Amino acid sequence: MSVQHITVLGATGSVGASTLDVVARHPDRYRVFALTANQRVDELAALCRRFVPAHAVLGTAADAARLRELLAGLPVEISHGQQALADVASADPVDAVMAAIVGAAGLAPTLAAARRGKRILLANKESLVMAGELFMAACREAGAVVLPIDSEHNAVFQCLPPAAQSRQAALAAGGVRRILLTASGGPFRRLTLDQMRAVSPDDACAHPNWRMGRKISVDSATMMNKGLEVIEAHHLFGLPSQRLEVVVHPQSVIHSLVEYLDGSMLAQLGNPDMRTPIAHALAYPERVDSGVAPLDLFRVAQLDFEPPDTRRFPSLRLAREALDAGGGAACVLNAANEIAVAAFLDRRIGFTQIADLVEHVMQSLAGAPGCASIDAAIALDAEARSLAGQGVVARAA
Repeated sequence: MSVQHITVLGATGSVGASTLDVVARHPDRYRVFALTANQRVDELAALCRRFVPAHAVLGTAADAARLRELLAGLPVEISHGQQALADVASADPVDAVMAAIVGAAGLAPTLAAARRGKRILLANKESLVMAGELFMAACREAGAVVLPIDSEHNAVFQCLPPAAQSRQAALAAGGVRRILLTASGGPFRRLTLDQMRAVSPDDACAHPNWRMGRKISVDSATMMNKGLEVIEAHHLFGLPSQRLEVVVHPQSVIHSLVEYLDGSMLAQLGNPDMRTPIAHALAYPERVDSGVAPLDLFRVAQLDFEPPDTRRFPSLRLAREALDAGGGAACVLNAANEIAVAAFLDRRIGFTQIADLVEHVMQSLAGAPGCASIDAAIALDAEARSLAGQGVVARAA
């Protein structure tokens, strides 16, 4: 059994931590080639001492210099910036890349890995939302293997017939009718619109089932996260919007389902723990221990399902509109949402203003062309962020 060399982009985040937990359980299978972080110098230093990667990357020169001081004597090459991220994602020794940088910052290094034909464990959904056609085309041209890490898309992948697990194989040939992505409903599933206007960032980050970073926790609370996942599923599996359904499932035990033409419906179940999809993708097509406790069906006892309410959670509607509009609409949606969520976490706008601001920016940039290059994606992203920033100032006044 050959050893896989892994680069972890976003090593200090929740997905990065879960990835390294699984890697540490199988030292005979995996070696860490590179670890990256944006600003968490002390946390990255601790990980470097434990895993001793060949490379470590931070966001700025100052942080890189501090890391060199902390790791004096360790054989770790330390660098900084976007080019360094792309370099450790595409380096020759790398077999697999965990793409777990949150937000638009993850696009360039993930695309670099795709263009070098790497095995990509995709947790950075923005790569597909911002530039899905560009990214998937790069994967096809270079022969990169994309294994989804979002629990929903990983569940779908596991429920597909082997011949349809490749993006190149038409799901129709495998008899797939539609995909159903499950959603927990977040912490505000039962709140009225009036109640949601008063919620705080801490309220929004208190997810009932999952432990996640603050940005993705807010996205879950608005259901924008599920909207982004619909767009992601479209690019991963090649199905149109009308064959991608969202089902609210509060227990977060069924992670997604695939419905077939004969009426069969296959589901993947498990405890809500990101180590399950991570272990699946790391070892695919084999299976390895993830460290996740077995699912106790008797303790779960009951599984509930309900349709999403797009009146109370308009972000899900906006994401579908962006997918249906095509062009650069999804890139605009994602950029505006990142600015709006950051403003909410800084208490500059209210919770329900997040979707209002995103919709305003989408309307202002309606008809934006698709992102045929990474430069075009970055330019459109910047334009949408600028407009969103102006909107934050206007709403906070």
